[in-house]
Amino acid sequence: MSKNLRYMILLLILLFVAVNEAVIKMRSTSWERPLRVHIYAISGDARAASEAWVDALTTEHFKPIETFMSREAKRYGVAIQPVRVEYHGRLESHPPQPPSGSSVLENIGWSLRFRAWAWYRGWTTDNDHSDVELFVSYYDTATSTSLRHSVGLEGGLIGIINAFADKTYRGSNQVVIIHELMHTLGATDKYGQANMPEYPRGYAEPYRIPLYPQRMAEIMGGRIPLSAQLSKMPENPGEVVVGAYTAAEINWPVEGR
Repeated sequence: MSKNLRYMILLLILLFVAVNEAVIKMRSTSWERPLRVHIYAISGDARAASEAWVDALTTEHFKPIETFMSREAKRYGVAIQPVRVEYHGRLESHPPQPPSGSSVLENIGWSLRFRAWAWYRGWTTDNDHSDVELFVSYYDTATSTSLRHSVGLEGGLIGIINAFADKTYRGSNQVVIIHELMHTLGATDKYGQANMPEYPRGYAEPYRIPLYPQRMAEIMGGRIPLSAQLSKMPENPGEVVVGAYTAAEINWPVEGR
């Protein structure tokens, strides 16, 4: 197969994906009905602590995500419960992890593989229909002090979340899951260098006087700014809000805000 033909096939695939995702984006953020969010757990490192953590998970573990989305949607006048979160158990197969580099071609290739993996997994199971699928890989804190970046694909309505298998991180894990869920709905990151939230888009209270310290984190800003150079991770969804810029991206009404 010639090089030009391979490029043509790749471009056609990307065009199909782009059109399909544009249609999905319109449907998923019309907010005419709740989105069904299915969460699957994976023992990322197969260690005893991770295995035990995954085995103990239930839908109740993820209910704070649903509570957060309902609370924030109500603030913006969304009349329905925006999402219904369901835990659908553990998976033995692992989704392809995103590349560690920043190569555009590598990221495109990975996103296509991830979509294919998620489509095939769904096609070969009898699970109920979902709108969004999130795959959470848990890692033992005894051996994993840092995790690979989590990713939510806009339009694809799928995401990979890397989390800690420890009750100390239960709340912060939920914040990361919400962050990636918002990515699947079209929200963009609002932090810059050193993971500091961007002003004003990444601030929960951009017009607070005095500006610092902020009391909450904006979900896509990711952290609570304590000063212009210092911030901290929120410990649970109770310390996070959806800012007006993010609300506009997912088609929540922001008039007058």
